[in-house]
Amino acid sequence: MSNNKRQIPIALPSLGEEEWQAVREPIFSGWLTQGPKVAEFEKDFADIHNVSHAMATTSCTSALHIALKALGVGPGDEVIVPAFTWVATANAVLYCGATPVLVDVSCRTYNLEVIECVAAVTERTKAVVAVHAFGLCADMDELKKALPQNIHIVEDAACAAGAIHNNQFAGTLGDIAAFSFHPRKSITTGEGGMITSNHSGLMEEAEKLRNHGLNLNVGSNKPRPYDMPDVDVLGFNYRMTDLQAAVGIVQLGKLNRFIEERGRWAKWYNDQFAEIDWIQCPEEPENGRHSWQSYVIYVDPDKAPHSRNEIMDALLAEGISTRPGTQAVHMLSFYAEKYGFQKDDFPGAFKCYSNTIALPLHNQMTQEDFEYVRDAIVNISQSKII
Repeated sequence: MSNNKRQIPIALPSLGEEEWQAVREPIFSGWLTQGPKVAEFEKDFADIHNVSHAMATTSCTSALHIALKALGVGPGDEVIVPAFTWVATANAVLYCGATPVLVDVSCRTYNLEVIECVAAVTERTKAVVAVHAFGLCADMDELKKALPQNIHIVEDAACAAGAIHNNQFAGTLGDIAAFSFHPRKSITTGEGGMITSNHSGLMEEAEKLRNHGLNLNVGSNKPRPYDMPDVDVLGFNYRMTDLQAAVGIVQLGKLNRFIEERGRWAKWYNDQFAEIDWIQCPEEPENGRHSWQSYVIYVDPDKAPHSRNEIMDALLAEGISTRPGTQAVHMLSFYAEKYGFQKDDFPGAFKCYSNTIALPLHNQMTQEDFEYVRDAIVNISQSKII
């Protein structure tokens, strides 16, 4: 490698003049909180994903919380969650007073194993949260076939804006779904989330929960100065601002281009690493579309010339930022202490946490950046670690 090391972040939002100009309207109009821009963003998001309803929130975490509450999840209920996911997926269940029941994942797709999910169902099971890991949709058809009809399916689509499974968009595959617009995602509003569903009743309940539990039907077609909305449920303040939505509208218009670019470079990575036997590359679905929020490889510990951590250290020394794929929830101190989990309780999640590497993949990268990452991996494969 050259002594003039590049600095390549694992992710970088693609923002510019259009987003900068977009925030001018809400700033000069004075309408900064949830307003017309949020409504426009919601409509655009629903249209692109071919779903009846979309509702913007402060984050994907708050979206998951609202989704579960709208389904009636509460104390005494169990919600099945994959053990290999960001902690927010499990946390949202606890926010409802319910119990998260972890199940193992596939080391090939990083998504929950349907057979493990079915085995975890009890009479207290209220819902399953199916995470679309890194932008690859979970096997929703098999999951729906295998589960009893009374169990709801929530899509944790945090990484999956624009992803497709069997000709259906993420966000339409379960009862209700939650998306993220964190800066590591393909499109961003800074922080922010979105709930989607084709069920009007669920979305009506979700709308109340987003806005303090307010019942806006005040009993008069023309509200009078002294009319105040009633509150008939415990709600939250999970509203997105018009400033964020203005950025989101511009970003959403670029979503397909962003995914196409990421997909092209993900295929290029796959081709470049095809002859390296210790790397398991992620796969594009046969009848769908990966949204490529992250490009996550699995390092075979029996074949790799160095440990996963040594490889990540070597890449960092060359200016290349990486991360493990995501968290193994059962290994986090809070969950391990609360439920007495051991690392071997979910061997798939443990292996994925221990052996995955998310390599840089974002829309600000140049061809030279990708080649630099490739060359570093090839050198490591040849045991050239300093």
